[in-house]
Amino acid sequence: MAHKTWDAIVIGGGAAGLFCAGVASQLGKRVLVLDHADVLGEKIRISGGGRCNFTNIHSNPSHFLSLNPHFVKSALARYPSSEFIKLVQSYRIAHHEKHQGQLFCDDSAKQIIEMLFSECAKGNVKIRYPETIQTIEKEADEWIVKTNVGIERTKSVVMATGGLPVPAIGATAYSLDIAKQFGLQVVEPRPALVPLSFTSGEFENLIELAGLSLPVRIASGSKGSRYGACRFNEDLLLTHKGLSGPAVLQASSYWTEGEQIHIDWLGAVEANGQFDCDDLFNDEDNRLKLTENILASVMPMRLAKAFAEQKNLLGRKWAEVSKKDRQTLKELISNWSVKPAGTLGWKKAEVMLGGVDTKALDSQTMMARNHPGLYFIGECVDVTGHLGGHNFQWAWASGFACAHSL
Repeated sequence: MAHKTWDAIVIGGGAAGLFCAGVASQLGKRVLVLDHADVLGEKIRISGGGRCNFTNIHSNPSHFLSLNPHFVKSALARYPSSEFIKLVQSYRIAHHEKHQGQLFCDDSAKQIIEMLFSECAKGNVKIRYPETIQTIEKEADEWIVKTNVGIERTKSVVMATGGLPVPAIGATAYSLDIAKQFGLQVVEPRPALVPLSFTSGEFENLIELAGLSLPVRIASGSKGSRYGACRFNEDLLLTHKGLSGPAVLQASSYWTEGEQIHIDWLGAVEANGQFDCDDLFNDEDNRLKLTENILASVMPMRLAKAFAEQKNLLGRKWAEVSKKDRQTLKELISNWSVKPAGTLGWKKAEVMLGGVDTKALDSQTMMARNHPGLYFIGECVDVTGHLGGHNFQWAWASGFACAHSL
């Protein structure tokens, strides 16, 4: 059964979709949200260990990857993190800063979901789920959205179905399929903010250290690669399958198959000014100490032993280690290069790299340039944030820009 025309139908009831619907409806628009899931906001609910890292105080264009790094500037300037923080505070949601500007709920991610529903309710947004979209077509100045329930007509369609990570909660590439249907280019998607796996022999003596975590400096990517190169000082976690932790998740967004990643196991500690690497390897006061004990003064003993063992220096006093061997050990620790076998895939990825090519979209409105009334927001666009709340900030900012355009 056909209804009178909506001002906008938002496809996808996640962070970007619900936020956009709430803003647009409060600006006087008649909005319908459709989603195929049985429960809305699941990705919000499981994010940040159930506490939702809902934004980052320092969110700015330098924290985003895109083939067009300038694309995010307009939306982030119009709706900065400070604006979303004000909204959270207006709902009296207690929150705290964890690390490098990351903001989390004190209590539960469900508070953010409830807030988004409340914002939609203020503008009388109609939300229907589970409902499956069958076709989206343009007819004259109207968009026709056919679902398993019936046919809806609208002035605008907003694609907000997110990306491919976490297929278990219903993630799909539907926005990308619609983009292709209307002739928009799509930047090949791949998993991002994802652990890396290894098969190389170089890694074998570290597998038994699974569970060990420490701060490192990590480098990944290259000037010629899709999104350039990066360097982060973050915590790394050794796992049975390879490497994880914030450092590796960050690096994974820049890594491409066949490339090495480079880890300075002491770089993050050295950056804090706690010690000087050169002094550690040249200190003659260490002459009578065992090699692994010297290393253990700045890293976990299990890791210190693994490195000493790799260069046949385990159990040897520093005085017995030649300058050449000391230099080799220092090089191993400060520039440990290894080639990942791959990522742990969509099941373990937090976000998607790639998506609808920004060349096809207007950065101020999120509308497809050649298809008036067709919008793409959030994760389905070729914009990917660093770890730490930036991807949620892109959902809010792109949703806000779109809502004001509607």
